[in-house]
Amino acid sequence: MKLNIALLAGDGIGPEIIDQAVKVSNAICKKFNHKIIWKTAITGAAAIEAVGDPYPENTHEICKASDAILFGAIGLPRFDNDPSSKIRPEQGLLKMREKLGLYANIRPTYIFPSLLNKSPLKKERIMNTNFIFLRELTGGIYFGKNGRKDNGNTAYDTCIYKRSEIIRLAKKGFELAMERSKKLCCIDKANVLESSRLWRETVQNMENNYPEVKVSYELVDAVAMRLIQCPNKYDVLITENLFGDILTDEASVISGSMGLMPSASIGEKHALYEPIHGSFPEAAGLNIANPLATILSAAMMFEMSFKLKEESALIREVVDKSLNEGFVTNDLANNNKSYKTSEVGDYIVENILKK
Repeated sequence: MKLNIALLAGDGIGPEIIDQAVKVSNAICKKFNHKIIWKTAITGAAAIEAVGDPYPENTHEICKASDAILFGAIGLPRFDNDPSSKIRPEQGLLKMREKLGLYANIRPTYIFPSLLNKSPLKKERIMNTNFIFLRELTGGIYFGKNGRKDNGNTAYDTCIYKRSEIIRLAKKGFELAMERSKKLCCIDKANVLESSRLWRETVQNMENNYPEVKVSYELVDAVAMRLIQCPNKYDVLITENLFGDILTDEASVISGSMGLMPSASIGEKHALYEPIHGSFPEAAGLNIANPLATILSAAMMFEMSFKLKEESALIREVVDKSLNEGFVTNDLANNNKSYKTSEVGDYIVENILKK
């Protein structure tokens, strides 16, 4: 199979972790007789510094012409520390989601048995945790009208949702629930927010189309608590943009490291795969960043965009082997010997080719 993939390394540790995912993807293609055509493009702070735009038109054209997009991370402290900055790296990510129609962010959270003791939660609370968040990506408060008034002393951000935006996200949630344990949780703040009441009403109206799926409705603050108390009670969860942004980061630490969790952002025509962590600029160039989330994002890409389940499963199998044998970067080493970013990548490649 011929695979056309756009490669957006981004900022900070992005280039280093993307390099490892490329090595692993190339090894998979060598083993299974596929061919990847990589097309590199700039985004984020790197694109601002190069052309003054965090998501340039040339990058957009490369993404549009590709079968899938593999993405690193964006952001630099000099933008975070300057509230007056008019152009920010994160604007590139929002622009990319909007222009490519990437309306659903899919974030799995699952437990690696060898890392049970790395989680900040007690292992008896997290045993058998395996759930998936679907976060709506192109609506809500991040895309609503915002501004300042009263000489800059009052600020506002507007949360707006259309029923059609909710339906397409919820449809993905119901379909995913049917493939799993037929449980779906809709997260909102319907006791306070009108937009949340539209979410709940819309999902309730869809229930009859999926009679096998058991649907629960929970308030966002309650879910924030229950993700710590009993994360293994959940299976598929759907929610709006801001709530999803917060809750998925909370969920990410359950496994023991943000450096382990992959994600996908999908639309009707395009799909982007990325680790859930940020650009970690303090570690940039030091060859110490954990590449496993990016490598597992590539595994998601092989399965979801190309329907190559055997290839995806082999990547996950070898990642599990690296964890079980302690061939990991310092964040997971637990005072034992640790390995460099590139060494972990080389280990994954070597073990793929030996299979």
